[in-house]
Amino acid sequence: METILELKSVGKSYPGFDLKDISFSLPRGYIMGLIGPNGAGKTTTIKLIMNLLRKNSGEIRVFGQDYIKNEVEVKSRIGFVYDTPTFYEHLNLLQMKAIIAPFYKTWDDGKFQSLIKNFDLPPRKKIKTLSRGMKMKYALALALSHEAELIIMDEPTSGLDPVFRRELLDILHGLIESEQKSVLFSTHITSDLERVADFITFINKGELVFSASKEEILEKYGVIRAGKNKISMAGVMARHVRGWRESEFGIEILTNDLAASRDILTEGVVAERASLEDIVFLTGKGVKGK
Repeated sequence: METILELKSVGKSYPGFDLKDISFSLPRGYIMGLIGPNGAGKTTTIKLIMNLLRKNSGEIRVFGQDYIKNEVEVKSRIGFVYDTPTFYEHLNLLQMKAIIAPFYKTWDDGKFQSLIKNFDLPPRKKIKTLSRGMKMKYALALALSHEAELIIMDEPTSGLDPVFRRELLDILHGLIESEQKSVLFSTHITSDLERVADFITFINKGELVFSASKEEILEKYGVIRAGKNKISMAGVMARHVRGWRESEFGIEILTNDLAASRDILTEGVVAERASLEDIVFLTGKGVKGK
């Protein structure tokens, strides 16, 4: 399986924040979701991949190449879709395309025309009149028109209504199935990733929590729910606990070994598979005593 993107022990330090030893790889033809709370390090990771920030340590390879030594070639094969696409707002879609297209040797104008038609985009409308969802689809059309093999998207569905979000996710899924492209998709909307992602990379407080297939994660992680009188459950399961929350109604415990946890359940304690939202939320709460 060809690896299209690989990070090995990548680190970046700021005053008050450290991104530490981030390692993951994305094979060709798959979607990877990059998740974590706000401020976890997702955007920093993406900016490092795009060489918009300089790393302090580690190695980043894109298409098997050093991403700095071969920056021009590497970036010509990447489609980068920002959370807030930046265009000349007074231009229409065709005028903006005319500025961007010459930068890419592989630009395919026929494909661009086909994409804006399929995406139902008005080619002669000024960009400032477009909705956020239409701007996002336009940015994606530009990325795909130069035959980008890796699409990197930073919070692309944030602020979109449910219809646009569903449509964008369907577009991404179709790309993977028909064109063997890869997508790195940063988001805090975990339900979107449960629909389309093949792999999940979770960063919390600048540290890698896990990077694995979605199926493996959802099979492994679980939430244990118990009443107040079952609170000793946390001690029994200490080595499997990855976070928990107490409330007036009882306790929720996140475990990274659901099968083992089910083996020691007592009456009144319930175990069920965790959603990605459960994992992010309860990990953010941390483990009591730490």
